[in-house]
Amino acid sequence: MILDSLKNAERYYALLPALERVVTFLRNTDVAALDVGRHDIDGDRLFVNVSELDLRPLDAAHLEVHNRYVDVQVVLGGEETFGWSERKDCNMAEGTFDAERDILFYSDRPQTYYTVREGQFTLLFPEDAHAPMLGKGKVRKLIFKIEL
Repeated sequence: MILDSLKNAERYYALLPALERVVTFLRNTDVAALDVGRHDIDGDRLFVNVSELDLRPLDAAHLEVHNRYVDVQVVLGGEETFGWSERKDCNMAEGTFDAERDILFYSDRPQTYYTVREGQFTLLFPEDAHAPMLGKGKVRKLIFKIEL
C-alpha cells in the first residue's frame, strides 16, 4: 500500500510503469465531467471506474483483495478512509475468490486505517487487503485498474 500526493506520483513510475499513463490521463482529462461508471483507457489492461459513494462507518469495513489488478484510487471530492491489512494475515474469507470480478472479501478487522484526501492517491497491490468507502458523507473518486 502506498499513500501519497499526486504531485509525487512520478516517484513510483519505476515500481509501476503504467502509473505514468494514469497520471497522463488525469492531466489531460476533465475528470469532473466523467460520468459514473467504467471508462476504458487500454481495454482490460487499464481502465478507470468513476464512483460517487455514500461512505460507511469504520465498523462496516469489509476487506477485499484482488489478484489480477493493482488499484490506483484517487479522491476527487471529499475524503475517504481505508482500512488496511496484509493479505497474508487475513483468515476469515467470505466465500471464494470471484475471478470474473477479481475480488475476494474478508470479514477480518483491518490492522490500521488511513485517509485519502483530494489531490492524493493510494496504490493497492494484490498483497494489500483493503476496506474502502469508510468515513462520513459522500465521496467522488476514480478507481484505476492496472492489470499485472
